[in-house]
Amino acid sequence: MANERDLISRLNEGSVICAEGYLFELERRGYLSAGAYVPEVVLDHPEVVTQLHRDFVHAGSDVVEAFTYYAHREKLRQIGKESLLEPMNRQALQIAKEVAKTTNTLLAGNICNTNTYIEGDAESHKFVRAMYDEQIGWAIDSGVDYVIAETIDFLGEAKIALEAIKETNLPAVVTLAIHRTGVTRDHYSPEKACKQLEDAGADVVGLNCTRGPDTMLPLLKPICEALTCPVAALPVAYRTNTTEPTFQSLHDMACHCIPDNRPFPTALDPFTCNRYEIHEFTRAAVGLGVNYFGLCCGAAPHHVRSMAEALGRRPPSSLYAPNMDLHSFLGTSEVIRKEDRDYKSEQFGVDP
Repeated sequence: MANERDLISRLNEGSVICAEGYLFELERRGYLSAGAYVPEVVLDHPEVVTQLHRDFVHAGSDVVEAFTYYAHREKLRQIGKESLLEPMNRQALQIAKEVAKTTNTLLAGNICNTNTYIEGDAESHKFVRAMYDEQIGWAIDSGVDYVIAETIDFLGEAKIALEAIKETNLPAVVTLAIHRTGVTRDHYSPEKACKQLEDAGADVVGLNCTRGPDTMLPLLKPICEALTCPVAALPVAYRTNTTEPTFQSLHDMACHCIPDNRPFPTALDPFTCNRYEIHEFTRAAVGLGVNYFGLCCGAAPHHVRSMAEALGRRPPSSLYAPNMDLHSFLGTSEVIRKEDRDYKSEQFGVDP
């Protein structure tokens, strides 16, 4: 049997699920501020982060990803709390490590878009590399099994992240965010950018964030055709479309009380994917050749469970999967009173 703490062996055996989406889920729960999106919750309420890690594993995640997204020096500078940089990262990694150890799952470090990368600017590149190095260093100290570089929209910045990870000799997962233009911000098609990352030594390459299932899926086909390494797909859990292909570009014509008339990021609720849409996406992505899965912003544990079940698994939370046979009105079981079964025609507009 392959080492359960070896990402590459796990991928050689089949698919891997890595739950993301901590940022939006913890904001919804009232433990993180939208806007800066700095994960101060790891210091203020570590028990909440621990429980969300456990919830995602319970739903089928094979990986506990340390919640260090936007816990980098630039973000901490913006909110005037650079002194919290190292404590925040070390605490997030320790929380994740404890859950990974008790659940026998993989432990992943995390670095992300820095919002400081400037194309062709050597000084900005040096600053980006320094930020990545310090976060990766703390991840190494915590004993991570691999490192994820995610939500990066410049190929150039992704290459800097990859170089920093590869110097540790740990597996590198690099996922790009493709905005409304359909290319990286330095003008590479998704498949060409991913191919360059594979050629530069990334172990897993693909896409995450920005796009929902329906608008990420068309980009995955040419990526899978171009690459020989495992391909990653981690969409946001929102109904994007060809006209509005990213969750940042969505508009809600039915609501007129949203600040700036822009649902992103705090009024996306009407666009949330249901579990069945996530199941369909997963099956379609499997058909293309994707084998590293997950969900990003907007995801909740029931979405992760649906993804796991689409891969033929039965995670612990599947014990509590819906059983509509026992619903008071929709149920067909004989234990449901006939009067209630018959009432569904009036209650739900369906035949008894």
